[in-house]
Amino acid sequence: MSAATRQPIRLKDYKVPPYLIPKTKLRFELGEDSTEVRSILSLQRNPLAKDEDRQLRLHGEGIELLELKLNGATLSEDDYQKDEEFLTIPNFPEEGELTIRTRIRPQENTTLEGLYKSNELFCTQCEAEGFRHITYFLDRPDVLSRYTTTIVGDQQTYPTLLSNGNPIDSGSLSDGRHYVTWEDPFPKPSYLFALVAGNLECLEDSFQTLSGKQVALKIYTEHGYKEQCHHAMESLKKAMRWDEERFGLEYDLEIYMIVAVQDFNFGAMENKGLNIFNARYILSRFDTATDEDFENIESVVAHEYFHNYTGNRVTCRDWFQLSLKEGLTVFRDQEFTSDLNSRPVKRIQDVRFLRDYQFPEDAGPTAHPVRPESFLEINNFYTVTVYEKGSELIRMLQTLIGREVFTQGVQHYLKKHDGQAATVENFLEAIAESAKTDLEPFRAWYRQAGTPRVSVRGEYSANKQEYELHFEQSYPQLNVAGDRQAVPIPIQIGLLNKAGGSISSTESDVFLLEKPKDRLVLTGISEQPIPSLLRQFSAPVRLEYDYSAEELALLYQRDADEFNRWDAGQRLATMVIWQSLQSLQQGQPPSEPTLLLESFEAILRSGHSDL
Repeated sequence: MSAATRQPIRLKDYKVPPYLIPKTKLRFELGEDSTEVRSILSLQRNPLAKDEDRQLRLHGEGIELLELKLNGATLSEDDYQKDEEFLTIPNFPEEGELTIRTRIRPQENTTLEGLYKSNELFCTQCEAEGFRHITYFLDRPDVLSRYTTTIVGDQQTYPTLLSNGNPIDSGSLSDGRHYVTWEDPFPKPSYLFALVAGNLECLEDSFQTLSGKQVALKIYTEHGYKEQCHHAMESLKKAMRWDEERFGLEYDLEIYMIVAVQDFNFGAMENKGLNIFNARYILSRFDTATDEDFENIESVVAHEYFHNYTGNRVTCRDWFQLSLKEGLTVFRDQEFTSDLNSRPVKRIQDVRFLRDYQFPEDAGPTAHPVRPESFLEINNFYTVTVYEKGSELIRMLQTLIGREVFTQGVQHYLKKHDGQAATVENFLEAIAESAKTDLEPFRAWYRQAGTPRVSVRGEYSANKQEYELHFEQSYPQLNVAGDRQAVPIPIQIGLLNKAGGSISSTESDVFLLEKPKDRLVLTGISEQPIPSLLRQFSAPVRLEYDYSAEELALLYQRDADEFNRWDAGQRLATMVIWQSLQSLQQGQPPSEPTLLLESFEAILRSGHSDL
């Protein structure tokens, strides 16, 4: 279907699938000209389906149907309808076994969706809707199935045959081919299916879980690159241990595999038990790679591993919920990197990226909510808003309820919805149940586009020894439908005295701005304070406060919050640059930036570990 005739998919139109596929058996006969795929689908009526329509409508694109059987009986062309996108069987029974034999041509697959061949390697990419290019299926994330996959190929050309789960059988055939059968005991949506076949070498290691289980770890790559996988392997083991210690999540299969492909098109993909990566996120040489290269590999390897629970064990009901897995997993990989390296430096890096890329997207013609209401092409929504802003929403929840309760909430969510396809509402409900609080207002963050603007001004009363902060939130004008309401914004606050010391207060250091306008009164303040606002960048907003150069210099030198120290330095340097430009425009030489230079000296003398 062309883009011109394609109809938008809307969140409000969601319906449960009329049929489910509890078990799927696949057999791939890999060939040099074409590949035959036999799928055996065990189907049953979805008890939640209310629609009386009994037709089975399977997705399928760019594939040749060779044979179709229902409960062993061959169906004629009069028994089904087939077009460019669907295979439809009317009056399908309550349950039945459907056998489908198809032919595909991976060598000619230039879309790189489904199964394709690159050089001498067969490889898959099924997220978001690639599985329909392999066989006819209910190719939607809320249909979870247990897969058993047999791959048959030439033993000399394709000695390595990989798929999801654990290997349960293998052998040689009389015609020079061999086979391997893989079984994945965990139900998963079709977008997590993976297959790799080729001539690869492997770096092997193992990991012992907290319960004592041994997990085989394997990183496959083209010949000559195995020795460049050691950092990725160590990163994987660190991620596995961190997920156990932080969230109590232990790996659930006997084997964990990564395949590094030189020209993989998706960056990295979290297929259950068989991650596929572009080689640049796996390979590294200690004599040429930079610190940034090593950290990126560590982060991406961890991100895909963390999807094993937040995305695989609990997946998305539909693609509108994409941030449910991606925003949460980005947050988890950010926390992992922060714990292993420098938390302030990592936070600064993440906020710089957010401001440089997501804020402009949120203010431009392509602005969209973290959970969009509609789309024409889901691949267009793998955006910095869905990923990075989605991560900031998760971080705000942790700020609101505290790290310990948040961790309990994530564990509760994963246990409650294990093996299910969930929604943003399911996640927020689980967090609210653990925190014993109402998170209904927080949902507005997921449905509204744009970056909130928070304006703050302070008033100090020496007589009352009170400091009053006035807050106002607003949204910029955007070409988006619907009115936008005030959202709950956690603003982490600290107060400094003129010497740069912290001013103690009995008030909480997190103020929750829930209304368009509100105020916070801090008592027992004996001198005019300098406010440190939005510490740790506690919300993805644009903050406006009229700091003087002297106040920025003090924050830059003395603030206990490292992120705000850096941010104050950025603002002070920007102020100096603008003042210099104005002087030059007026024909005057720029004045010496004394405050900035003094700040540099103070910071260099402080011996700060993250300089």
